[in-house]
Amino acid sequence: MPAASPAAARRLLQRCCRALDDKKAVELRVLDVSALSTITSYLILATATSAPHLKALRSALEEVLDAEHASLAGVEFGAESGWLVLDAYEFMAHLFLPKQRDYYRLEALWKDAPALEVRELLAGK
Repeated sequence: MPAASPAAARRLLQRCCRALDDKKAVELRVLDVSALSTITSYLILATATSAPHLKALRSALEEVLDAEHASLAGVEFGAESGWLVLDAYEFMAHLFLPKQRDYYRLEALWKDAPALEVRELLAGK
């Protein structure tokens, strides 16, 4: 899969963040892992309030990717896991239920990755 231009990747990231925010995702964070990872440029981390909310967040991301004609490498989701991973090449979205987000603490694992300002992404900056 050819890499998207940085500007195109940023626009897709912004649209996905807006979709998650519109669906009331909790603790939305974006980490720039481009200097630390060979498989993706950004990680989107968000918490859902319930299993149905988790599925709604997934659907919102898939709708954006479909509308943008963006490729999806895959989705990993165990019905009872409370953790969903959506790989869209330029970013990977990790959607959690609260207990799993606290347990896996991906922010700590990727502590060397700079966090993007979500408010700026939502504002289109």
